[in-house]
Amino acid sequence: MNAPQPPSPTLLADAMTRARENAPYLAMAMEVQPELTALLADENLEAAMDFTAQAGARAENVRQKLRLEKRALALTLAIGDLAGQLTLTDVITKLSDFADRTLDEALADIYADRYPDATPAQGFAVIGLGKHGSRELNYSSDIDPIFIYDPETIPTRGKEEPSDAARRIGQGLVDALNTRDANGYVFRVDMRLRPSPEVSPIALPVEAAISYYESSALAWEQAAFIRSRVAAGDTKLGEYFLETINPFIWRRSLDYGAIKNIGDVSVQIRDHYAAGQKFGPGYDLKRGRGGIREAEFYAQMHQLIFGGREPELRVAATRDALDALVEAGRIDGAKARTLSAAYEQYRIIEHRLQMINDQQTHSLPDDDAGMDRVARLHGMKSGKELLALLEPKVEAVGSIYDELIDDEDNAALPKDSQKLEQAIADMGVDDPEFFATKINRWRSGKITALRSTAAIESFEAVLPELIESLASSPNPQQAITRLDSLIERLPTAINFFRMLEARPGLRDMLGRILSHAPVLADALARRTEFFEGLIDTTALDLPPDIVTLAEEFSQAEPGDDYQMLLDRVRARVGEKRFALGTQLIEGRHDALAIAEGYARVAEAAIQVLTAATITEFEAVHGTVADSELLILALGRLGGEALTHASDLDLIFLFTGDHSAESDGSRPLGGTQYFNRLATRIVTALSVPTAAGPLYEVDTRLRPSGAQGPMAVSMESFRKYQQESAWTWEHMALTRARPVYGSAAARQLLQHDIYAVLQKDREPEKLRKEVRKMRLDIVAHKPPKGPLDTKLMEGGLIDWEFIIHFLQLKTGEALHPQLDKAALALANAGHLDGQMVQAHELMTRLLVALRLMSPDCDYPPETSRELIAHAAGQANWDALLAEYDAARQCVIEEWNRHLRPDPDEILGDII
Repeated sequence: MNAPQPPSPTLLADAMTRARENAPYLAMAMEVQPELTALLADENLEAAMDFTAQAGARAENVRQKLRLEKRALALTLAIGDLAGQLTLTDVITKLSDFADRTLDEALADIYADRYPDATPAQGFAVIGLGKHGSRELNYSSDIDPIFIYDPETIPTRGKEEPSDAARRIGQGLVDALNTRDANGYVFRVDMRLRPSPEVSPIALPVEAAISYYESSALAWEQAAFIRSRVAAGDTKLGEYFLETINPFIWRRSLDYGAIKNIGDVSVQIRDHYAAGQKFGPGYDLKRGRGGIREAEFYAQMHQLIFGGREPELRVAATRDALDALVEAGRIDGAKARTLSAAYEQYRIIEHRLQMINDQQTHSLPDDDAGMDRVARLHGMKSGKELLALLEPKVEAVGSIYDELIDDEDNAALPKDSQKLEQAIADMGVDDPEFFATKINRWRSGKITALRSTAAIESFEAVLPELIESLASSPNPQQAITRLDSLIERLPTAINFFRMLEARPGLRDMLGRILSHAPVLADALARRTEFFEGLIDTTALDLPPDIVTLAEEFSQAEPGDDYQMLLDRVRARVGEKRFALGTQLIEGRHDALAIAEGYARVAEAAIQVLTAATITEFEAVHGTVADSELLILALGRLGGEALTHASDLDLIFLFTGDHSAESDGSRPLGGTQYFNRLATRIVTALSVPTAAGPLYEVDTRLRPSGAQGPMAVSMESFRKYQQESAWTWEHMALTRARPVYGSAAARQLLQHDIYAVLQKDREPEKLRKEVRKMRLDIVAHKPPKGPLDTKLMEGGLIDWEFIIHFLQLKTGEALHPQLDKAALALANAGHLDGQMVQAHELMTRLLVALRLMSPDCDYPPETSRELIAHAAGQANWDALLAEYDAARQCVIEEWNRHLRPDPDEILGDII
């Protein structure tokens, strides 16, 4: 139970009394600064703060000025803090801002002395790291800068080389702040955070520093730069450096070795500072279990995991970072509040420890007298009372952090074949020899991805848990066979296995994917980063609306060009499609909702890539006046229900005068302009890049088919559909939906489509034409297997033909979405209501089979229950029964509306 905290705020005089009695450094500071002490004694904190800025007014030089100001600031902040009239945020912010100002003033003084003709700080920047970088400096903190210089702009004198000038400026800056004299010091300066500090110069040329961080930096250095900013000097240079290495700090594709190493650092700290781990007198508030560092690391680990994809999480200060992570839904709010409150309390007590003798200490005194003195300085009666305040916070933080890291080494699987088989058998595997053979092959050194020492270490670290996860999957043998295929195709396995080690829940998910979804397993073998996207728990949520998706897909990094955008869209779309497939395997959402999610992702990709391609095209060819491009989606995209394997059926149209000419540097006639543009868009949507493929695009439904132009004018399209189109083209048009173009042009196009679909038709002629088309499909495209839900008799093709026939016959229910069309037809009495449920069942089954049994054959028994559940059925037998009933319903409706002609050959009857 927490001990009561001292009343706050108190009088400054009370705080001064506690300071004189318990803090020798503060007592001395009051003694040597009588004017400031008098202001504080008069309870005038505001006047005291004003005085600190003028404390060095009569100084003989800049160095003396800064030291006098620091001493005045230290006393004023301490008394205001002890009295509770200044918050922790007030204290750390004022200290950090003062550090920035002292660096700038010291730099200006050095330049004025050595390079009087140069702009102050020209070509030399100070990057603040650690608590200085996050504006959280503690009472007696050192600062941890990195000095960067530009050899092209840094001033020199005489024959001085830029490197020599930078070294002298850097050394002068450290000396200006760090050296003690009769007035004390300004800040201790720790330069050990620069690369290879034992051998590297004090200041680094900017391009060399960038090269190091892009290629050779260590995991802890990545974490250190979470709290980085330009603190002083040449701001433009500093910002260029940080912006350039931003991808090193915030990696979209995360190196899980970095996360693991941060966890390892925690363990090493606990081991190295063992004397400060036990709570009580002597406890290390910074490095002890449950202390300051662990609260900071908790925030930083989650920032590294999610910050590459979510810029709003790139927050330097610890408490702000915890708040941002909660706001984004990345960490538990209660845990964050516990960590934040504890962190604030720790930092306040840490300040008390440092105020006593101006020492950079973080450890509680190891004797009762010392503990009592800290407690009294804080306004408490005894050290025991202070310990009672801290103990529950330390235990809470330690427990929260322990959940994040695993201090125990995983027991490696034996190398001896006999012992290996026994270990696998103990996991419950029916055929341990089969598993052992695979593992021995992976260990043989013949697998490309498992040849480096780092790859082998990451593989062996996760292997026991991975095998155990696969052993508990529905089809262990199939799962390990697919894992074997995946590993065989990986260019490197290091990050993949580190990711599995860092996220145990993903191992089980991987087992299910490998057991049930060959399509996802194949995608994973090509692009393991798809799996990384699943670390974000929102990846298992349905995709947002199209506008939000398009904004996400179009996000660019500085310097991105058109080709880079193509790669980024492919990567982001691939992640979304993989996640949607995983949602089905995990049973997170209805298969119908997942089908709609696939369609939203595709439509957003079309919008982003079309807009980007138009911009690129217009840069060369200009625009055609009073014209624009439209894209019409048909098929499953038009109906807003795709499967994982669906292609995109598109028609490209344009408005305006087809004889007009574009106004660019390389003008084109209107028809040629839009045909070339349409071809470019198809390429953007379909041609593989370094990031892989996107979609297959089918444009054969355009007027005149594959032999016709890629893009036609609205006028030509309207005329063709009214005068020349075949019945099957009008059937396709029932699922037509504009997906790109201005609102006005889309509305006009939709009006034209309705006009075509609502034409009067001779029912008997229509019936015969629809039957003939279906018989042609039977002759040329038979079912692939017993579960070909589309092509089997009574399957989705038959169902769709019935709907389209009724739409064209009646001119009613002209919804591109088939479920809405069927419901409207049923409500109007044109269709058996059971057809609505039949469509839902078969569509769910189709979506599931495209992932889990793409050959349309009966799936392995271990996958059947999962497919049944995805189709909304209790078990496999129930699914087959409902599937047969649905098909029978379709056949009956077919025979009612599209009865066979008497002269049809019996074998051709559906």
